[in-house]
Amino acid sequence: MTKFDEIKESISAELSKLNEIINVSLDSSSPLLNEIVSMYLKTKGKQIRPIIVILSAGFFSGVNDNTLNAAAAIELLHNASLIHDDVVDETKKRRGNPTINSVWDNHIAVLVGDFFVSNALSCAIQSGDMRVITTISQLGKELSIGELDQIDVAKHHSITEENYYRIIGKKTASLFKSCVQVGGYTAKAPQSDIDNLARFVELLGLCFQIKDDIFDYFSDKEVGKPTGNDLREGKVTLPLIYALSKADSPLHREMKELVMRDVLENDDIERLIEFAKSEGGIEYAYSSMARLKDEACKVLAPYPESCAKRAFIDLFDYIIERHN
Repeated sequence: MTKFDEIKESISAELSKLNEIINVSLDSSSPLLNEIVSMYLKTKGKQIRPIIVILSAGFFSGVNDNTLNAAAAIELLHNASLIHDDVVDETKKRRGNPTINSVWDNHIAVLVGDFFVSNALSCAIQSGDMRVITTISQLGKELSIGELDQIDVAKHHSITEENYYRIIGKKTASLFKSCVQVGGYTAKAPQSDIDNLARFVELLGLCFQIKDDIFDYFSDKEVGKPTGNDLREGKVTLPLIYALSKADSPLHREMKELVMRDVLENDDIERLIEFAKSEGGIEYAYSSMARLKDEACKVLAPYPESCAKRAFIDLFDYIIERHN
């Protein structure tokens, strides 16, 4: 059993109630919509984000029904963004299973994604806290801006580590921060403590995305996406960014010119991946995650030992060590 499995086991009752809320929320009068939702929920993923909401409330004072509604809102909005992303990226499979847009079509997938967004707001309202509703609304904005920034950076080939962290901060870390915020609000925690834990999970979210990006440099069926998929979509991630920053590399100029092309062939992608590996890009990404973890642990250091605190640190280790 992994550390993540142990965390899930410790909050299994809360997760069961969470999924009941999600299922009830997504029930509708449309047979087609119910069929699509039923198929989608069979592969709901690890649910890391609502788990963070639950752990956050536990870190402060305890989980209640408002916490679970807030967690459901986060999970529904996250899944809405994935459904829409699959349309934009023309993704055929997610988590090893056919996407909604591949089984039906883009029109239906966009409408289903919109349905998830609406239900996210409904669950946020059920939390009974205006701050939760505001957080969900702001999160939707951040996710959209992050996607648009990524497109803009790819279009203009603005390949810098600063831009990389700015984008993943909006696309991934903002979602993790929101989890702590809504968990803290529903637990009626002091704002200063919410801010501290939010910083911890912001760093966790950055690590999550860095590790996800590392997967793209290796062939692994468990990951569920082909090697080099990010580069095909115009996304240059940390390992390659680091390799391209080494001006003394004999291949620097050639690889720099190659990555600036608007369209990359499979051979081009393979060369860029091997370049990133040979120049220490993967090692640099892992060292960056270690640095982020050290910073995060310092944030939690002043807090007394507890099961929730231990769970957060274990979750950080799991994120770095995971294989899919």
